[in-house]
Amino acid sequence: MGPVDLPADALVALFAELTGVMFCAKDAEGRYTEVNDAFVRRAGRRDRAAVVGRRAGELFVPALAERYEEQDARVLAEGRTLRHELELIRRAGGVPGWFLTTKVPVHADGRVVGVVSVSEDLRSADEGDPALPALSRVVDLVAARVDDPPRVEEMAATAGMSSSALERRMRAVFGLAPTQFVLRARIDRARSLLTTTGLPLAEVALACGFYDQPAFTRQFARLAGETPGQFRRRARPVGPHGVGPA
Repeated sequence: MGPVDLPADALVALFAELTGVMFCAKDAEGRYTEVNDAFVRRAGRRDRAAVVGRRAGELFVPALAERYEEQDARVLAEGRTLRHELELIRRAGGVPGWFLTTKVPVHADGRVVGVVSVSEDLRSADEGDPALPALSRVVDLVAARVDDPPRVEEMAATAGMSSSALERRMRAVFGLAPTQFVLRARIDRARSLLTTTGLPLAEVALACGFYDQPAFTRQFARLAGETPGQFRRRARPVGPHGVGPA
């Protein structure tokens, strides 16, 4: 029996059942044409009707909308898949979580007519994976060196494997390339410092391995859709006396 071409409505129905993966499809003008419930929750809307027909700029904060539109423009212009983009996205309830996004061009009559996107929720590593003991040493190294991020070669040496082997194993266990894993660790540390200390943003930047505050702000906003200052103010609301948590 040869390969079976599934109808589009069957694929949409399949994605509708997924809870840990956000799915959406857009036309060439950037309008959402299909979304699943996980995406609806991500957009902060009540149902699909409130999302379908809209553009990213109508649903998300400017920094995120601009990033999504830039990604879409690349896929539409080049006709090539955009793979494994690391993003910090708010889960249901407002808790930030790490996702990997892939965007695929949709072709019709020899041209690109839209984009299909999936964002996978990155969960914890599989503790039964035989590579985890070696990778645990890498995790410890990265945690100890957030202010001076290790290079991939150092991480590979710590794990006792080649750089290419480290890449394969980290993708299999964590869903991330080594450089993405390091970046996630740095931003996670920044989130912790922003919410549990009153350190100035410049000091938070240095503590997380960024050479200055503007570089830190750009990277944080690119991944989280808001600046570090905005994240801090939202996470630590001002109390009745004007200082500290409410």
